[in-house]
Amino acid sequence: MNLQKLYESKRTVYSMEVFPPKKTSSIDTIYNTLYGLRTLPVDFISVTYGAGGSTQQKEKTLEIASLIKSEYRIEPLVHLTCLNSTKEEVRQMLDRLNQLGLKNILVLRGDQSPTVEPKHDFEHASDLAVFIKAYDPSFQLAGACYPEGHYDAATLEEDIENLKYKLDAGVTSLVTQLFFDNEAYYRFRDKMEKAGIHVPVEAGIMPIVKKSQIERTVSMCGASIPPQLSRMFQRYGDDPQALFDAGIHYAITQMIDLAASGISGLHVYTMNNVEVARRITDGVWSVIESNNR
Repeated sequence: MNLQKLYESKRTVYSMEVFPPKKTSSIDTIYNTLYGLRTLPVDFISVTYGAGGSTQQKEKTLEIASLIKSEYRIEPLVHLTCLNSTKEEVRQMLDRLNQLGLKNILVLRGDQSPTVEPKHDFEHASDLAVFIKAYDPSFQLAGACYPEGHYDAATLEEDIENLKYKLDAGVTSLVTQLFFDNEAYYRFRDKMEKAGIHVPVEAGIMPIVKKSQIERTVSMCGASIPPQLSRMFQRYGDDPQALFDAGIHYAITQMIDLAASGISGLHVYTMNNVEVARRITDGVWSVIESNNR
C-alpha cells in the first residue's frame, strides 16, 4: 500500500524495523525473525540498508523486502542511503525496486564511514529524494527526523529548517530517530508545527532490554536519558531478566503516552528480536485499536 494512503486511512499506524545481519553466517536469523513477526498486526516493516552500500548488502535488503511483501503480504519500507552511492547505482536500485513492486522508500543520507570515501553524487537525503522523484515520481518517499537534533546541525531549529528541504523534494512522512524522553519529542513537534511542517510522523521506539544496548546504542544515538530510565539502568543493569522486563515496560509506557497525544504512528526498532516485538505489541495493541476505531 502507498504509505501516504495508509496514514490517511488510520489515526495511528503501527510498524517495525528489521535489518539484514552483517555476517553471512547469521543470515538465517532474519528469516526466523520475519517468520515470527508474520502474524503481528503491523502496517509495514522497514528494512535497513548497510552503511557501506555493498552490492551484497543491497541485494539482501531487496531480498528481505520482497519476501515481506510476497510471502507475508505486509508492506515493506525499503531504506535507501546515498552518501556512498553514485547516481547510476541509485538508478539500478530503483529499477530493481520497480521490478519487485516495492514502491515505498525511506530516503537517508547514510552515516559517514572512516573507511569509505563518499561518492559526492548526493550530499543530503533531500538530494536523493529529488533524484528519485525526477526518475520515477510513482515512488512514495518517507524521511528521517531527529527530535533532539541531527548531530551535524548547529541547533534544533536549523535541523527543522533542513527538514523542509526533504518535504519540498517529495518526502510525505517522517520516522524519528529513537528517543526515550517524550517531552523532547513534544517540544520538537511544537517547533515543527510553528515552522509550518504538517506531515505524518512516526515515533521510533527502541526497547532497551540488554546491558549491551545501554553501552552501545544509547551512546551512539545521542538520545537524552530521562531520570526514570537512568534509574532503571542502575537498578537492573546486572539482572538480565529484570532489565528485559523493565525495558519492555518502559517502551510500552512511552508508546501509550505518544498514542494518547495523537501521534501519527509508532515504529518499533525490534533489533530482530521476536519476543520484544510480541511483548510490545501485546502491551500497546488495544490502545492502537481504540485510536483507529
